[in-house]
Amino acid sequence: MANDIPNFELLSPKRNGLAAVESALPAPIADAPPDEADIDAFKASVLAKLTLAIGKDGGAATPRDWFVATALALRDRVIHRWLAVNRATHAEGRKRVYYLSLEFLIGRLFADVVENLRMTEIVKAALGDLGVDLDRMRRAEPDAALGNGGLGRLAACLMESMASLGIPARGYGIRYDHGLFRQVIRDGWQMEFAENWLSFGNPWEFARPEFTYDIHYGGRVETVTKGRRRQQVWVPDETISAVAYDTPVVGWRGRHVNPLRLWSARAVDPLRLEVFNEGDHVGALAQQSRAEAISKILYPSDNTPAGRELRLRQEYFFVSASLQDILRRQMQYYGDLPSLPDRAAIQLNDTHPSIAIAELMRLLIDRHNLPWDVAWRVTVGTFSYTNHTLLPEALETWPVALFERVLPRHLEIIYRINAQHLEAAHAAGIADSEDAAVSIIDERHGRHVRMGHLAFIGSHKVNGVSALHTRLMRETVFADLHRLYPDRIVNKTNGITFRRWLHQANPRLTRLLSEVCGKEVLDDTAALPRLAEYADDHGTVWRLAAVKRANKRALARFVYEQMSIPIDPGALFDVHIKRIHEYKRQLLNLLDTVARYHAIRAAPHADWVPRVKIFAGKAAASYAEAKLIIKLANDIAAAINNDPVTCDLLRLVFLPNYNVSLAEMIIPAADLSEQISTAGMEASGTGNMKLALNGALTIGTLDGANIEIREQVGDDNIFIFGLRADEVEARRRNGLDASDAVAASPELAQVLEAIGGGAFSPDDPYRFRSIADRVRYVDPYMLAADFAAYRAAQAEVDALWRRPEAWGRACALNIARMGWFSADRTIAEYASDVWNIPLADR
Repeated sequence: MANDIPNFELLSPKRNGLAAVESALPAPIADAPPDEADIDAFKASVLAKLTLAIGKDGGAATPRDWFVATALALRDRVIHRWLAVNRATHAEGRKRVYYLSLEFLIGRLFADVVENLRMTEIVKAALGDLGVDLDRMRRAEPDAALGNGGLGRLAACLMESMASLGIPARGYGIRYDHGLFRQVIRDGWQMEFAENWLSFGNPWEFARPEFTYDIHYGGRVETVTKGRRRQQVWVPDETISAVAYDTPVVGWRGRHVNPLRLWSARAVDPLRLEVFNEGDHVGALAQQSRAEAISKILYPSDNTPAGRELRLRQEYFFVSASLQDILRRQMQYYGDLPSLPDRAAIQLNDTHPSIAIAELMRLLIDRHNLPWDVAWRVTVGTFSYTNHTLLPEALETWPVALFERVLPRHLEIIYRINAQHLEAAHAAGIADSEDAAVSIIDERHGRHVRMGHLAFIGSHKVNGVSALHTRLMRETVFADLHRLYPDRIVNKTNGITFRRWLHQANPRLTRLLSEVCGKEVLDDTAALPRLAEYADDHGTVWRLAAVKRANKRALARFVYEQMSIPIDPGALFDVHIKRIHEYKRQLLNLLDTVARYHAIRAAPHADWVPRVKIFAGKAAASYAEAKLIIKLANDIAAAINNDPVTCDLLRLVFLPNYNVSLAEMIIPAADLSEQISTAGMEASGTGNMKLALNGALTIGTLDGANIEIREQVGDDNIFIFGLRADEVEARRRNGLDASDAVAASPELAQVLEAIGGGAFSPDDPYRFRSIADRVRYVDPYMLAADFAAYRAAQAEVDALWRRPEAWGRACALNIARMGWFSADRTIAEYASDVWNIPLADR
């Protein structure tokens, strides 16, 4: 395979002039030139770790050996600060945040730690002196696949911001052995394989076997009498152990460090020796296999009863371990539990940890003997809940029969919470006929426990993650609960950490911003708007364009090395990177791609804007429709990339195994950001923020945080199209029928005929018939309804791209006005309005 992309750039003479500017781009910014003594000291630390921890000398060391040795040397510098911060926090009695999330998509940590410690130049110089290839060494670090997408990445960004703002915090989750699957594309189909990120250990983490907790399942509940008091006692029939592992989360400039505590499942009796000695070697390990399945993978398929049970066991596992850990710390330092709301704020990241409401009540009542009313006051005062979706399938419900079998005591507690809640509802004027809407127990289609309702009722604050999402929560999914608790729902629009998605992912742009806006832009996003003053400055706009082109060349090289597909850095890079789901509408983008393909073939010599359509994302293993969309994308790519009439003007690339590291490469190179979800269905989005921050213009619907992005950047610097959320809802009420939209658009009809008729699947002409028919006759995600508007918006994109100065101005204004979307702002709002925690001086 070639080491470089072919030299076939289709650039106008004006754009070719960027090459000279690009070659003069400065290196990433440093606070000051590294001191030789610091470089020598760090070299000595790395060599000591290589010898004493790895058992190698420099001549025999592999890139992974150098990575582990360097990570351990960096960890030594982190741990002293971590311990000092922890001591100070306890001495000052500061309130602490506990962030419970089933996902933490932390990705590779090496560059994150180095950048936040401001040691980039020291590390680069030290490793250079040792003859280490820094890029190869960094690639030796596995990408921790502990999340699926935006939810897990948001959790990681917010943890970093809490550390950067000096808020004492601890994240809690699961230390998955494999995390989310590794995606491989074979013959266009997604295949799932285990992601072995922990195969050779994790140098960043600290095992904490002293913090091991028993987690119980199943059994029965008995009523016993203690003195004059009757008490419910849970007698479980299964116990496993949760073992803690801590990973330090380093804040900006290393001033504050918080731990991320992940739990690993272990069998209490991992080997039944008597069974092993009887010859049943596999059966002797059965208990270990059942226990360790809990922390094996993220989101096991729930298409089977066993899969659904495993998901419930996973969620309870990490919640119970985390709450036991929190209460241990509360008793150790403060000696009482009623004061917990004054000492701790527990944030539930989405619905997955909702069982925490019942578990904290169980621990307070059954284990610590608090009266019910006191325990309930403590619970509601301590918990707050972030809702991330309005999709019914994502608001978890559990069959009562399953819940009773796995967590019988918790079901009893939930029944009592619900009875108390319904009594309050009646007192507030909710009629008996409305109980079904506000009850935690859904009696329709078999009895289910509504976990979103449980989280809402058991929290003092419930927040949406964008202005639209919060409004829709009040009006739709939680409308009845909102009437009961009108002050409970608040908005906290998501944010991203600029340290990761600007400084680290795009050092060229960071350097330019530091020169234009001042070095304070590294510490304070309030300096970013200064770039707007230069949006009409020819030199600044062209320097921004040169940064973008350098990043596009790097991505083009990567694509060619990985997939042998040459892409033109001078083309418009049209990027759609996110979880594959019908509501995120990758299919709408593919319909546009086919329409563009047909148009180019019909008039190949017209003035076309060269486009590269870049897709990446994983479909849930059991989501057949999403996996078929991936296959369609790859079959369309095979056709258009090999068509000599169109291949110089239109290409499609589906990059496999989307993860944080791949995002860090794609986002700085993007020209156009696809944020085209069906209006009213995307809670917020954070990819839209990352892409706009890096100078990509957004094409999108008025959904999620796109609305707030438009408010910040202005109508002229974003491409908005399509139905609004209220129009989508009206269309649903009137019945879904796309025939009128298809009939009104010969272009769409031609596209659907090509897809459904086998034009892109000659080996199986009926492969995509279901996709075409679903758009024609049902259209639940409004693809046909929005197709014409989307095509018109794409024409506006082409028109602006033909005016490089105007495009560059819009890019500059997008970057300049993204400061509000910092995760630091999000966390400051949580601290003030939800957690009641003052920010420390920085």
